[in-house]
Amino acid sequence: MRFVRYAMFAVALSGCTASSTDDVLSLQPSTEITSSIGPRPAADVGSGGVTALAGSTPDAARHVRSDITQVAFTPPSRAVLGPRGKGVDVFSPRFGEAKPVKFRGADPYPFQVHGVDVSRWQGDIDWETLRKQGANFAYIKATDGGDHKDPAFRRNWEEAAKAGIPRGAYHFFYWCRPASEQADWFIRNVPKEKGALPPVLDVEWNAYSRNCKKRPSRDVVLKKMQVFLDRLEAHYGQRPIIYTAPDFYKDNLRGRFTDYSFWLRSVAAHPSQVYPDRDWAFWQYSGTGLSKGVSGQIDLNVFNGTEQGWNDWLTRRKL
Repeated sequence: MRFVRYAMFAVALSGCTASSTDDVLSLQPSTEITSSIGPRPAADVGSGGVTALAGSTPDAARHVRSDITQVAFTPPSRAVLGPRGKGVDVFSPRFGEAKPVKFRGADPYPFQVHGVDVSRWQGDIDWETLRKQGANFAYIKATDGGDHKDPAFRRNWEEAAKAGIPRGAYHFFYWCRPASEQADWFIRNVPKEKGALPPVLDVEWNAYSRNCKKRPSRDVVLKKMQVFLDRLEAHYGQRPIIYTAPDFYKDNLRGRFTDYSFWLRSVAAHPSQVYPDRDWAFWQYSGTGLSKGVSGQIDLNVFNGTEQGWNDWLTRRKL
């Protein structure tokens, strides 16, 4: 879910015209360039320097604990965390890091349930291997705007399910298209399927867009988001999750959507340090992860809870 470019690009979204309402733009041929996975500018890691994961390779299974007081649940490390009752298997993470950092507040490695998010930029993924490396859930890029579908979505969607990975789909919101149009496009491309995780609305400022660097007012942002969220909830029967980044959150979301689950990007600090007033379900802690089963880098995430909490959450949230 990051937007500085690789050398190759995906033709994605429509042209932009100025508007503050949701119903005045017509569908236009796609001219927008986006990518979901790509290098971001280096994160500010503060004065603490960097600390590599133990054996910073895709085979590393041990955790390096921060010397900062932990503010999150810190379970014991186990190779494989077995299911309780009829819950799903939870695999201990064996990911590496291309650019490891020392986190402010608390690091993500002691969390029990790790997962990934992916798009076309990960190429052909070996989902069985990725599962055993610790991908206990996966969010898969589905759509951008109102007329772009990630070309790897269908393959990733089907193969992740075959590997037994709980998975959901996400949509990158484009501020120059009507929200209703974007919701309909997502619904057209993402099946309503038993076992799927709740859909995700990815809202960020996209400074790298070729033709829509538009930053609507907070009121317009909130209205557009609500239109999209309501339409998806009505169709899928699940309340969507909101993914966002620090700058967008500060500009628009502080104190809003308190009855929605959040997925927060924070690559140099625990979310409590960056979003002090927000509860969260998922934390995207790295955009430079390494894993067997994937060529190049991959986004890494944790679920905010224990193994048992994860199984309970799945029971409540899956279709």
